[in-house]
Parts: sequence; structure tokens; C-alpha cells
Amino acid sequence: MVFEHGPEHYYVVWETSCPAVGSSLEWWLDDVPGSGSSMLRHFVKAQYKMVDKSHHRYSAIIGPAGHATKVHYTSNSLGKSTPLYSIARRNETELTRVLVIADNQNGPTEFRRVLTSIQSHYGSSSVPDAILHVGDAIQDVHKLSDWQNQLFSPLEDGGGYQHRSPTVFVPGNHDHDKARVPGNGNVYTDMYHGILTTDGLRDPAVTNGTYHRFYHTTSLGSARIIVLDSECPSAEQSEFLERELQSTAFQSAKFRIVAVHIPPYIEFWSPYAWNEKGQKHWGEQVRLEYDALFRRHNVDLVVSGHQHNYQRGTVQRNPQSADPADTITYAIVGGAGGELDLERVESWNMYNVTYLGHHFVSLEVDSRQLRWLAKNKAGSIIDQFNIVY
Repeated sequence: MVFEHGPEHYYVVWETSCPAVGSSLEWWLDDVPGSGSSMLRHFVKAQYKMVDKSHHRYSAIIGPAGHATKVHYTSNSLGKSTPLYSIARRNETELTRVLVIADNQNGPTEFRRVLTSIQSHYGSSSVPDAILHVGDAIQDVHKLSDWQNQLFSPLEDGGGYQHRSPTVFVPGNHDHDKARVPGNGNVYTDMYHGILTTDGLRDPAVTNGTYHRFYHTTSLGSARIIVLDSECPSAEQSEFLERELQSTAFQSAKFRIVAVHIPPYIEFWSPYAWNEKGQKHWGEQVRLEYDALFRRHNVDLVVSGHQHNYQRGTVQRNPQSADPADTITYAIVGGAGGELDLERVESWNMYNVTYLGHHFVSLEVDSRQLRWLAKNKAGSIIDQFNIVY
């Protein structure tokens, strides 16, 4: 599985059932603008981690990729190689297609049905350029069977996008032990924890290596995306958010997106858990602190999961604004397979569309438009809108 790891790097993780000494990753670039094709092969020794006696994990980092339009790679273990996989790298003038999903945890049967619809949407000969997973990919981070049955196997059977479409991963409450330290039980999504280091990832806006936490910023085509961790709010994350929102890279982007697992405005949940177990207070910082910053700094779209259904609301950033185009859109996409939330616990009077079923979203951006298309597992359109630059 390949994850984005900063603007010019990718993190690849694979596994064998017995130790494989000398495992490595081979990668190369082509179509480098201004310098012709570069077929220089790079061989990276894999980092090894024993998960248990029958799960042996390897990881390696690709990059920097510079201005290459394609990255090719294959991993090698036990004298055998995976097929050759290629990652397409789009610039902001090209059409970039992003698959947006969340909350497939504990629902592999429904997730497979959603993936069948996703395959039909993209076609047999095409893949999304990236995957934005807005959290809760599995039920229990410590159960290897959950990783296999709820994420890896469905993805493999549902098109194998995880090999060619880098995943931008947003942490959910089920995805990880909340301790941000090595050995925390998170054996598959630790690429942001600082366990791995990579030369060239220290952007000017990032200090003291804080990029290697879950909160970070990346670009997909003409869109700039800030990823936030709703599970572990901190003063450091708040400082990071304000800094990134005001950065030239974010403010000059054609489309400005924030992705965070817990939405600022939740309307559906278990009433008992919401009221009696205090789960209404989860993610309060997102609504009470962060949302004011989203509106103040011209965020176009806030994408969340957590609530297991679909909602989308487009509202004025400033209710007193006279400019009808001065809007912000909130979208909840928590319907990739988990048990649905059907009971209303709040009414914020802000959502234009509510769909209480499983679904996925295709997000497309180019230099002129952001196009959002939500479909259910039967392939029918449940919502769509455009933001024009």
C-alpha cells in the first residue's frame, strides 16, 4: 500500500509471512519536464518490523520525485518482486481525480459493495489519482485480522487502488492507539509518527519535525489540503493550523480543503452514547476553535467522516456577508461500510443534503473547478456540486 508522504515523497509498506532478509524497493521516474525522461533506478533497503511470527512488515520511502509526471516502483522480498506499479503525478492545470471514503470499519461486506460501485465509476482501465481516507479504516488497531479483513483484502479485491493511488490518511478514533510514540501498536499507518525520517520533508512552515505527526499539509492538483487530528488536539496542532491557513501555499491555492475525522457539526449518532456517555463532546475543539479559523481564512471545503451517513451543507462563511459567493461547504462522508447512524441527536439547520446509506465521493479538481460527485453503492448520484475558481 502506498501513502503520500509530503509533496515529493511516498511511503510504501508491504508484508511477508516469514522473514525476508534483504527486502528492498526499486523505483524510478519518467517524463521529468525540462530534462527529458529519467530512468535512473533507485534501490532502497527496506526497514523491517516484526509484527508477529507470521507477519513481517517492510517499508521504504520513494522520492524526492521533483517534477516527474510518473513514479514507477516494485518491492522485492524472498527473491520475488511485486508487479510494476505506477503513480501518476498531476500538476494544478491537469484534472486530478480523488476517491474520498471514510468509516469502512467493521463492515467489510458493505465496503466491498461500495468498492464495486467505485470500480464501475472509474472504469476497468482507470484508477483515481489519490485516495483521501477520512478515518476509521478498521475497528481495532491492535487486531491484525481487522486490518486484513476490513481494509487490505477488500481494497485488493476491489481494484487494487492502494498500489497506484497514494492514500492521504486522516486519523479516526478507531485507527490508532492515541500514544504518538514508537511501539504504540499502530503498525501500518506510522508514516506520520516520526518513526521514519526523510531528508527534504522539513518544509519552512514546519518546525521541530512536527510534520511527522498526523496533522500535515499536502497538495492534490490545484487543491491544497490540511489534514488535522481530531483525536489528539494540542497547542502544537493549533499553532500548525493557524500557520498553514495563513501560508502563501494555502491562500494561493485554487481550492482550499480541510480534512478532519470528526465533523464540526454532527446530527446523527446513538442517542445513548451521545448523551449518557458524553460522546457529544468528542471533537468539540473542531467546532469551537478550528471552525472559526476555517471561516476566517477562506476554507472552501471541510471533509469529515465519523458520522456513518452522508451530509453536505453549503453556508455563508460570514452570516452577515452580502457576497452570495462567500461560502464554505461541510461534507460528511462516513458511509464506506460501517453500520449506519440513523438516529438524529442534533439539528444544526445547515445541511442541504442528507443520505442515510452507504456511499463514496469522487472529487475532481483542475485549474478552474472543483467538482464533487457523491454516489451510493448502487451507483446512483445522491449529491453533486461545483466550486468555480
